Amino acid sequence: MKVSYQWLQEYLDLDVDPRDLAEKIARTSVDINDVYSLSDGLKKIVVGEVIECKNHPDSDHLHICQVDVGEEAPIQIVCGAPNVQAGKKVIVALHGARIADNQKIKRGKIRGVESNGMLCALQEIGFSDKIAPKDYEEGIYFLPNDSQNGDSVFKYLGMDDTIIDTDVTPNRGDMLSIYGNVNDIAAFYRLKPHFKELAVKEESAEKTADLVQTDIEDSQIAPTYKLRVIKGVQIADSPLWLQIRLWNSGIRPVNNVVDVTNYILLKYGQPLHSYDYDQLPAHNFGVRHANEGEEFVTLDGDEQKLKETDIVVTVNDQPVALAGTMGGQGTAVNDNTTTVALEAAIFDSVMVRKQARRLDLHSESSMRFERGINPATVETALNEAAEMIKELAGGTITAGIVTGSEAPAVDKSIKLSLTKVNHVLGTKLTMDQVEDIFDRLAFDYHQDSDDQLTVIAPARRWDISIAADLYEEIARIYGYDNLPSTLPTMTRNRGGLTPRQRFIRASRHDLEGMGLTQAISYSLTTVEKAKQFQITPLNEPMKLDFPMSSDHVATRMNIISGLLNDVAYNVARNVENVALYEQGRVFLPKGDERPEEQEHLAGAVTGQLVANSWNKKDQPVDFFQLKGIVERYMHNMGIAGQISFVPTTARPEMHPGRTADIKIDNELVGFIGQVHPQTAKEYKIPETYVFELNLEALLATPKIENEYTAISKYPSITRDIALLVDADVENATIVKAIKQKGGAFLKEVHLFDVYAGSHLPVGKKSLAYTLTYQDNNGTLTEEQVNSAFDKVTTFLKDKVDAEIR
Repeated sequence: MKVSYQWLQEYLDLDVDPRDLAEKIARTSVDINDVYSLSDGLKKIVVGEVIECKNHPDSDHLHICQVDVGEEAPIQIVCGAPNVQAGKKVIVALHGARIADNQKIKRGKIRGVESNGMLCALQEIGFSDKIAPKDYEEGIYFLPNDSQNGDSVFKYLGMDDTIIDTDVTPNRGDMLSIYGNVNDIAAFYRLKPHFKELAVKEESAEKTADLVQTDIEDSQIAPTYKLRVIKGVQIADSPLWLQIRLWNSGIRPVNNVVDVTNYILLKYGQPLHSYDYDQLPAHNFGVRHANEGEEFVTLDGDEQKLKETDIVVTVNDQPVALAGTMGGQGTAVNDNTTTVALEAAIFDSVMVRKQARRLDLHSESSMRFERGINPATVETALNEAAEMIKELAGGTITAGIVTGSEAPAVDKSIKLSLTKVNHVLGTKLTMDQVEDIFDRLAFDYHQDSDDQLTVIAPARRWDISIAADLYEEIARIYGYDNLPSTLPTMTRNRGGLTPRQRFIRASRHDLEGMGLTQAISYSLTTVEKAKQFQITPLNEPMKLDFPMSSDHVATRMNIISGLLNDVAYNVARNVENVALYEQGRVFLPKGDERPEEQEHLAGAVTGQLVANSWNKKDQPVDFFQLKGIVERYMHNMGIAGQISFVPTTARPEMHPGRTADIKIDNELVGFIGQVHPQTAKEYKIPETYVFELNLEALLATPKIENEYTAISKYPSITRDIALLVDADVENATIVKAIKQKGGAFLKEVHLFDVYAGSHLPVGKKSLAYTLTYQDNNGTLTEEQVNSAFDKVTTFLKDKVDAEIR
């Protein structure tokens, strides 16, 4: 909230530098975004009076003005504003002045005519379009007729005020009002607030109940709902003092009725809404849930399609406002309004928050309804607003208030122990000091014993409900800086990582060592992407009720889709070689229960793993390179089970001929392969290879502990063997068979040649292997190696019907 220092001084005898006050608020109440004045960075901007205005001889839109700026003679200024005219007081930037965006004004000639300054619009001296009055959007601003020529404009426009921009936390909704800020500041400066309330004067014998009716059937939606009527109003601009109050608080002045409702909102934190009484379809007000699909046009001209979770204010069951959020276009106060129906209410904070978020209609009113409203000042705010409208717009206030519902302002009684206070805060406060703090906060209390105190938290502080809340109040008013610094009592425990943490950290280090770079993707994605690339396919993912964007509506059930988004991001920026991995959680729905969270590891590679070199040809990544990375990772992690790669065509997002399930002892733990060309096209990426592993399964599988064996000092013996086998026989089957019969001295099996084509029978292929034998305890003989080798050849003939070449 933008808090005016001068407005605070109306209710408090403040003699503190505004920046010191802001620092005190930050240490005691809420955070501070900024402390500034609208005049910061501006100079030599004064009041001027246009004495004469005539058309420029060489332009159809410029004017030559003689302007009195309090000097001996008027100065000449060329101005292009369409509304400039003689006899008006204007904002003048003199020669050498600094205006918005640090622009310097100099003398010069405009189409041959000398100009000694500039006549300014509000935007040109730092006002944003959001707060500048609409009446002056197309031209310069006119100052009051009683402003003195040559005086600085800052005091006339409230630009000499200091604004303290507070960042209010959700629990301190009371600080979204001048009333709440005054109460808090008075407490920590030991001041006595002197609030000024305007008493309502009902001068009409006509009863409000004869003009409007209301019946709130569901008091949960609208715990409080009240109406007043003001007849015979005349819509006009608000007086300048009121406009200054509003634009210094970041609100655009509109007219005298709307400006009063915004003024009361800022003063009391109580949103009000004004209706053009004569434009209402009827006069029986209600509040209800919207009908599914019901349409409503809001003040900004947008047509909203409502849901049952939304709440609306109705007249004759027709929506006239989104409750707590925004009014309707057809019933807004306009220049022709003569009778105003004024509404003050409290709406359910949760419903308003959800409605404002879903429709993206965040307003000053919804911000306050979301954080809470003081029930004790609803009627006070309504009465004061009615009286102000009568004073500024004329008219008469009808007799009485029509009440549809009313939540009582309930003060909370909380028992407090002095011993517990000192124990929690680490202080040695006396009962007199604690009572003094509650006196400063204007909380009633009574002492039950030497140690016990009963504190009455007023309704205006709805964030206080338990003793712990009072501990906080005591601490912040006493001063956080005054609390003693003590070290906590701790036991000494030996730190370290759990086995799970070590495994996950080792996984990251291992993949980084093989050339992959870590990526971190969003855990939220689209429903379509969440359902892709699952290790074990499931149905629908878990969806968010109120997603922030259409791209983040469901929790992910795979990591690959996020990595492919990262690949696409890099490829779109001409990064051709991308090798990424990510370790993170996926969320697997389990009906009405909490989703199962699994730790997964995934990788995505496109382009080349090894950069080009003068002595190496380009080698784009393929299935076998990525398979080698996965195999090396499994080996380094000490996976003890039998690892197998089983071809599959059951994954629609993967290439049917270049995809394999990864299994450990026949249990599915992941998959690897090329992204299907059609899927790659959808992601806008080139040929890309991916893998994903379920780390929960890897963590659960048995591990090989680190073993260290001495390198054999005895020579090894190799034997080569070439096999002619059917084309559908896999290398893994042959290697398994060789190891099964290779004997105790077989150390390694290496495939060094594959051939298929001419000179071989149809449906056959040739595979050549090198078998390495070595004994750690002695020198092998030819007889030992030949015997073991013969067993292998015999077994291969029987096992895979191989022909030894």
